[in-house]
Amino acid sequence: MNVKIINRSKHDLPRYATEQSAGVDLRAELEASIELKPLERTMIPTGLSMELPKGVEAQVRPRSGLAAKHGITVLNSPGTIDADYRGEIKVILVNLSNESFIIEDGERIAQMVIAKHEQADWELVEELESSERGAGGFGHTGKS
Repeated sequence: MNVKIINRSKHDLPRYATEQSAGVDLRAELEASIELKPLERTMIPTGLSMELPKGVEAQVRPRSGLAAKHGITVLNSPGTIDADYRGEIKVILVNLSNESFIIEDGERIAQMVIAKHEQADWELVEELESSERGAGGFGHTGKS
Protein backbone atom coordinates (compact mmCIF):
# COMPACT_ATOMS: atom_id res chain seq x y z
CA MET A 1 0.00 0.00 0.00
CA ASN A 2 1.37 3.42 -0.92
CA VAL A 3 0.95 6.23 1.57
CA LYS A 4 1.82 9.82 0.68
CA ILE A 5 3.83 11.47 3.45
CA ILE A 6 5.36 14.89 4.09
CA ASN A 7 8.42 14.96 6.33
CA ARG A 8 9.03 18.38 7.89
CA SER A 9 11.28 16.88 10.55
CA LYS A 10 15.04 16.56 10.50
CA HIS A 11 14.72 12.77 10.92
CA ASP A 12 14.36 9.92 8.44
CA LEU A 13 10.96 8.64 7.39
CA PRO A 14 9.44 6.00 9.67
CA ARG A 15 10.57 2.51 8.71
CA TYR A 16 9.82 -1.06 9.68
CA ALA A 17 12.59 -2.43 11.92
CA THR A 18 12.17 -6.03 10.75
CA GLU A 19 10.58 -7.81 7.81
CA GLN A 20 7.52 -8.74 9.88
CA SER A 21 7.13 -5.61 12.01
CA ALA A 22 3.50 -4.45 12.25
CA GLY A 23 4.39 -0.87 13.17
CA VAL A 24 6.91 1.86 12.57
CA ASP A 25 8.45 4.05 15.26
CA LEU A 26 7.47 7.71 15.44
CA ARG A 27 10.20 10.14 16.51
CA ALA A 28 9.90 13.36 18.49
CA GLU A 29 10.56 16.51 16.43
CA LEU A 30 11.71 18.97 19.09
CA GLU A 31 13.72 22.19 19.18
CA ALA A 32 14.61 21.48 22.82
CA SER A 33 14.24 18.58 25.25
CA ILE A 34 10.96 18.31 27.17
CA GLU A 35 10.71 17.24 30.80
CA LEU A 36 7.62 15.14 31.42
CA LYS A 37 6.94 15.16 35.16
CA PRO A 38 5.03 12.41 37.00
CA LEU A 39 1.35 12.27 35.95
CA GLU A 40 1.96 15.06 33.43
CA ARG A 41 0.87 14.76 29.80
CA THR A 42 2.01 16.60 26.70
CA MET A 43 1.55 16.52 22.96
CA ILE A 44 4.77 15.71 21.08
CA PRO A 45 5.10 16.76 17.43
CA THR A 46 6.61 14.41 14.84
CA GLY A 47 6.95 16.72 11.84
CA LEU A 48 5.05 14.18 9.73
CA SER A 49 1.79 14.55 7.80
CA MET A 50 0.28 11.91 5.55
CA GLU A 51 -2.53 11.01 3.20
CA LEU A 52 -3.96 7.59 3.91
CA PRO A 53 -6.11 5.73 1.38
CA LYS A 54 -9.87 5.56 2.01
CA GLY A 55 -10.73 2.65 4.30
CA VAL A 56 -7.39 2.86 6.13
CA GLU A 57 -6.47 4.33 9.53
CA ALA A 58 -3.20 4.75 11.38
CA GLN A 59 -3.15 3.61 15.01
CA VAL A 60 -0.68 5.32 17.36
CA ARG A 61 0.37 2.99 20.16
CA PRO A 62 2.83 3.02 23.07
CA ARG A 63 6.34 1.65 22.71
CA SER A 64 6.69 -1.29 25.06
CA GLY A 65 10.20 -0.31 26.19
CA LEU A 66 9.17 3.20 27.24
CA ALA A 67 6.13 1.83 29.05
CA ALA A 68 7.93 -1.01 30.85
CA LYS A 69 11.13 0.84 31.76
CA HIS A 70 9.88 4.39 32.35
CA GLY A 71 6.07 4.35 32.69
CA ILE A 72 5.66 6.50 29.55
CA THR A 73 2.61 5.64 27.45
CA VAL A 74 0.27 7.04 24.81
CA LEU A 75 -2.67 8.55 26.65
CA ASN A 76 -5.41 7.88 24.08
CA SER A 77 -4.14 4.46 23.17
CA PRO A 78 -4.54 3.57 20.47
CA GLY A 79 -4.87 7.00 18.96
CA THR A 80 -6.57 7.00 15.57
CA ILE A 81 -5.46 9.01 12.56
CA ASP A 82 -8.31 9.09 10.04
CA ALA A 83 -7.74 8.91 6.29
CA ASP A 84 -9.04 12.45 5.77
CA TYR A 85 -6.73 14.06 8.39
CA ARG A 86 -3.93 16.09 6.79
CA GLY A 87 -2.38 17.81 9.81
CA GLU A 88 0.81 17.00 11.63
CA ILE A 89 0.91 13.72 13.52
CA LYS A 90 1.29 14.48 17.22
CA VAL A 91 1.51 11.97 20.05
CA ILE A 92 -0.11 12.51 23.47
CA LEU A 93 2.34 11.08 26.00
CA VAL A 94 1.73 10.68 29.72
CA ASN A 95 4.20 9.87 32.48
CA LEU A 96 2.65 7.29 34.82
CA SER A 97 5.82 6.86 36.85
CA ASN A 98 7.01 8.62 39.99
CA GLU A 99 10.05 10.13 38.25
CA SER A 100 10.45 12.84 35.62
CA PHE A 101 11.34 11.69 32.12
CA ILE A 102 13.27 13.73 29.55
CA ILE A 103 12.10 13.48 25.93
CA GLU A 104 14.90 14.25 23.48
CA ASP A 105 14.68 15.32 19.86
CA GLY A 106 14.66 12.24 17.62
CA GLU A 107 13.62 9.89 20.42
CA ARG A 108 11.31 7.07 19.40
CA ILE A 109 8.15 7.97 21.32
CA ALA A 110 5.41 5.73 19.89
CA GLN A 111 4.69 3.24 17.19
CA MET A 112 2.22 3.57 14.33
CA VAL A 113 0.31 0.70 12.73
CA ILE A 114 -1.55 1.11 9.43
CA ALA A 115 -4.82 -0.86 9.41
CA LYS A 116 -7.77 -1.32 7.08
CA HIS A 117 -11.24 -0.76 8.50
CA GLU A 118 -14.87 -0.63 7.47
CA GLN A 119 -17.66 1.79 8.27
CA ALA A 120 -20.92 0.34 9.58
CA ASP A 121 -24.34 0.83 8.11
CA TRP A 122 -26.53 1.00 11.22
CA GLU A 123 -29.73 -1.05 11.20
CA LEU A 124 -32.12 0.02 13.94
CA VAL A 125 -33.88 -3.02 15.46
CA GLU A 126 -35.98 -3.71 18.57
CA GLU A 127 -34.18 -6.92 19.55
CA LEU A 128 -30.81 -8.62 19.05
CA GLU A 129 -30.24 -12.30 18.31
CA SER A 130 -29.36 -14.17 21.50
CA SER A 131 -25.91 -15.69 22.07
CA GLU A 132 -24.31 -17.98 24.63
CA ARG A 133 -22.43 -15.04 26.14
CA GLY A 134 -25.36 -12.64 26.17
CA ALA A 135 -24.59 -9.40 28.02
CA GLY A 136 -21.71 -10.89 30.05
CA GLY A 137 -18.58 -8.76 30.03
CA PHE A 138 -16.07 -6.95 32.23
CA GLY A 139 -14.54 -10.10 33.70
CA HIS A 140 -17.68 -12.23 33.79
CA THR A 141 -15.69 -15.42 33.00
CA GLY A 142 -13.67 -15.19 36.23
CA LYS A 143 -9.93 -15.44 36.85
CA SER A 144 -9.21 -19.00 35.76
